Amino acid sequence: VATRKDPRLEGKKLLILKPVDPQGQLQPGYVVAVDTVSAGYRETVLAVSGSSARMAEGCQDRPVDTSIVAIVDSIHLDE
Repeated sequence: VATRKDPRLEGKKLLILKPVDPQGQLQPGYVVAVDTVSAGYRETVLAVSGSSARMAEGCQDRPVDTSIVAIVDSIHLDE
């Protein structure tokens, strides 16, 4: 919960993401992202950053650097 934030972020849910590698192993650090897909606690999500983040639904003309754009159902890696 943020009691004070840029007015252009009003009504936007912010989530703290923990990066993982393709094998699902946790990586160092955290990222704060705007949730555009109503993700839930401990769901695996796809996040985009930079100008791609501002192209996500509802993020145009907002101060956004990372957006959640998908909830991942499964991951398959080709060897």
